[in-house]
Amino acid sequence: MDVEGEVPAAAAEAVANGLGGAEPSPAPVSAEQLDVEAYAAQYTGRTRLARLLFIAERCGVEAVELEALRMAYDEIKRGEDTMFHREVTNKINGRLGPKYALDQAWTDSVNRRAEQRKEKLESELNGYRTNLIKESIRMGYNDIGDFFYAHGHLSDAFKSYIRTRDYCTTSKHIVQMCMNVILVSIELGQFPHVSNYVSKAEQTPDTLDPIIVAKLRAAAGLAYLATKKYKLAARKNLLLNFSPLKFVETGHELGNTYSEVIAPQDVAVYGALCALASFDRSDLKSKVIDNSNFRNFLELVPEVRELVNDFYSSRYGSCLEHLEKLKTNLLLDIHLHDHVETLYMDIRHKAIIQYTLPFISVDLNTMAAAFMTSVSMLEKELAALITENKIQARIDSHNKILYARHADQRNATFQRVLQTGNEFERDVKSLLLRANLIKHDFNQRAGQRKM
Repeated sequence: MDVEGEVPAAAAEAVANGLGGAEPSPAPVSAEQLDVEAYAAQYTGRTRLARLLFIAERCGVEAVELEALRMAYDEIKRGEDTMFHREVTNKINGRLGPKYALDQAWTDSVNRRAEQRKEKLESELNGYRTNLIKESIRMGYNDIGDFFYAHGHLSDAFKSYIRTRDYCTTSKHIVQMCMNVILVSIELGQFPHVSNYVSKAEQTPDTLDPIIVAKLRAAAGLAYLATKKYKLAARKNLLLNFSPLKFVETGHELGNTYSEVIAPQDVAVYGALCALASFDRSDLKSKVIDNSNFRNFLELVPEVRELVNDFYSSRYGSCLEHLEKLKTNLLLDIHLHDHVETLYMDIRHKAIIQYTLPFISVDLNTMAAAFMTSVSMLEKELAALITENKIQARIDSHNKILYARHADQRNATFQRVLQTGNEFERDVKSLLLRANLIKHDFNQRAGQRKM
């Protein structure tokens, strides 16, 4: 049986970090202040293991690395993924003593039980398929998918969950299938599949449970984040038709119910950073600051709440300072690390643009102090923004003053009025012409075809 949307073999192998395609960072980041235990406690399942392993590889501090590996080792022993066990013990490499060495007896026992369980599940599924009982076949594929997922065979789990689609008889079954596929696709880093199956779940005719809605929005937000569509990741609208909404409009019902994928603190961080990088002031006010749903998430991360308020209040120095303090930990986030530099640059550029907008001229020395940088560096940033046509201004390098080049608003208004008038005149003439053609029966009718 062919399976639509099979994951590439390379992606199936790239599960070491919990996400396909993750490459080692060029330089480790210091994480001496990271509370690994508190961080890991926010998550459950495979994402906890993936995040601990990711921190161990990139933190650059041996004490933090060993703490993350120790916690990963203990967590693995509570599950059945022997491949993860071997990987973690190889990374520990004896640095935590004999207690954290490869447990061959445990590995052999788990593999033996797994083989027996697999044979039983496949035998049951074959029986269901012989009897052509759709519900039993669906549950059989689900059970096999759960088995593969628990043992770390994510590609096989993906295929099994996909196969349940042909045996779904209710909207609830379709949503369950979509949620299972989304979970595995996120861990494999196959975010196109995530977007696809979020849409499938949204299109079911029955009204979805609010918790499912919140999970779908969070998953779609991750998919948009992965593809660098920060504005879509940040927002879509409040309606349940799912037109555009993601992190910022994720319902408070999410809570800790999706801890196998994302924590509520992540929703606050991802949503706030994407919003700051892509929203204008009115959207930032209405969709973030005045959004009662998202405010519940922001309260979980006071530093992020403060930097959002600082940005909106034009306290850019304080905002950038908060961002700099958060940067080290954000670089250790399995989903966000590739986007930190881009988001930070976009936020900084937006702050510079907003700072210059109200003024005819700006003293670069004062502005450099506000943005905690040197005048020469600020000049380079401003020159780049002017070249990209994001700031309409010119720089007096001798006197260190930025002069705005505001457009002639009066002339621009007259030009828009004239253009609107011309378009209106053209439309009226077209309507009159059409009316006269119809009135005098000057319309061509299609002749009958000759057989």
